[in-house]
Amino acid sequence: MKDMEPFWSQHERVWVTDFKKDTSLLNELNERVHWLPYQGPRDWKHFLMNLPKSLKILILERPDMVISTGANIAVNFAILAKLLGIHFLYVESISRSDELSLSGKFIYPIADEFYVQWQGLVEKYPKAMFKGTVT
Repeated sequence: MKDMEPFWSQHERVWVTDFKKDTSLLNELNERVHWLPYQGPRDWKHFLMNLPKSLKILILERPDMVISTGANIAVNFAILAKLLGIHFLYVESISRSDELSLSGKFIYPIADEFYVQWQGLVEKYPKAMFKGTVT
């Protein structure tokens, strides 16, 4: 998401992430942020814990669009955005050159826009769009 700053810096935004060294910078930049507990891959306990918290954030913030570049809580927001009629855009990791991530595979059928960073993935996933890499 950091590499997409030329885009998001022009828009009103709210961040939702887990607290760690690289995300703590959001506080220093005076960005609006909601902190959720870390939710690892296949972590059903935290998925269920974070789902109502994610819903509360969406109801409170009322976004026009949700953009995600990562796994884990992206699944929560993809499901809830779909149910609430909020446009959901997902950018798959550049490290996924041959196959989608587990989160990407789940989100792919429900995302309004699904971007990959490798042209070859568009052949496997025709709904996916390739517009280049985020660097």
